[in-house]
Amino acid sequence: MDRQSSFDIVVVGAGMVGAAAAALLARAGFSVAVVESDEPRPFDASQPVGLRVSAFSPGSADVLREAGAWRQVERQRHCAYRRMIVEDRDETSRLAFDAPEFGLERLGTIVENELVQWALWQSLLAAGGIELACPARVEGLERDGEDTRVQLTGGRALHCRLLAAADGADSALRKMLGIRQDYWEYGQMGVVGVVQTAPPNPGVAWQRFMDGGPLAFLPLQNGASSIVWTRPEAEAARLLELDDEAFLGELQQAAAGGEGHWPDRLTGCGPRAAFPLTMRLAERYHARGAVLLGDAAHVVHPLAGQGVNLGLLDAAALAEVLLDARTRQEDIGAERTLVRYGRWRRSEAEIMARGIHGLRGLFTPPSLGLLRRFGLGLVGRSWTAREAFIRRATGRNRDAPALARGLPLTDLLQS
Repeated sequence: MDRQSSFDIVVVGAGMVGAAAAALLARAGFSVAVVESDEPRPFDASQPVGLRVSAFSPGSADVLREAGAWRQVERQRHCAYRRMIVEDRDETSRLAFDAPEFGLERLGTIVENELVQWALWQSLLAAGGIELACPARVEGLERDGEDTRVQLTGGRALHCRLLAAADGADSALRKMLGIRQDYWEYGQMGVVGVVQTAPPNPGVAWQRFMDGGPLAFLPLQNGASSIVWTRPEAEAARLLELDDEAFLGELQQAAAGGEGHWPDRLTGCGPRAAFPLTMRLAERYHARGAVLLGDAAHVVHPLAGQGVNLGLLDAAALAEVLLDARTRQEDIGAERTLVRYGRWRRSEAEIMARGIHGLRGLFTPPSLGLLRRFGLGLVGRSWTAREAFIRRATGRNRDAPALARGLPLTDLLQS
């Protein structure tokens, strides 16, 4: 018997955002096909912590829970943090955020990207209503009446009412759909690695703004820290060439503080890598019969750690919009439906992307030190500003999708 070739939705890309979207939509009762070029490797907790980790907000954790993946994550390596510290380069201005202060159990959870992707893949394998086309790539798109024909490598074609492009920052589908994007190169790279400290990381996410870019320490389960050190490209390349002792010496100098400051002393590090930093923002998030999600729609500077969280909110928003369309007995691929999703998510992403872009500009030049200190002090003294910052950072602001605000998918299905 031939495999099914017609679906409500075809999701292209099974990274964290695409897989989450597919799992949510299948659990909501839509027929879904997922096109992915490479099956993720099984997660192996006996191996060292990976270099790519993300800070998942409580809102993102709720989305992943409804997608059937968060329970798997919690059984493996992860580290919840309840305190976040943001300081200027000379420690004269400092902000501290504590979860209980805002009625929260945690501010976020640090998890390896590889683990989340593997957990989502297990959810896709276990879900009903999903067909996995893997390994496969999209060779072309064609409108066929009110449907889209998705031509795959190997000759197979899929038909769908809606195409969801989640195929990454260099999205081939975005180009096929003719959607332009704004693109900004920062001339910086994020140097990443895992370091050990004495004393061990007490479960604090710590970030310092410095000449050339911020330095962040993110807590890991074993007391180590995952670092992201934003440096100019040439400087990043030089740091990668240093031996461990020399690298730790420069990192120690950058992270050093006064008495009682954490981190106090760096004691070891593992392999390091670096990745270029850019901002990308698609001019629109929808085309005829298609939407963009995740990095295909937006890439933001990692300064605020919101990249993957924005993408998971895209997935939750798409599920919410499509469920509402189905309740209204409207076509899920109708222009009205896609415009609602596109305007909602692009507005949120633009606020975040351009806000981080402006914040980066404020914190990079040494000449703006006085203004930075004034801004940090102002936020520190204002409960309203602090709460607004935390609500957005945790994915629980009033414009966030219902799933990110804690509403179960079953409740959405009944509304």
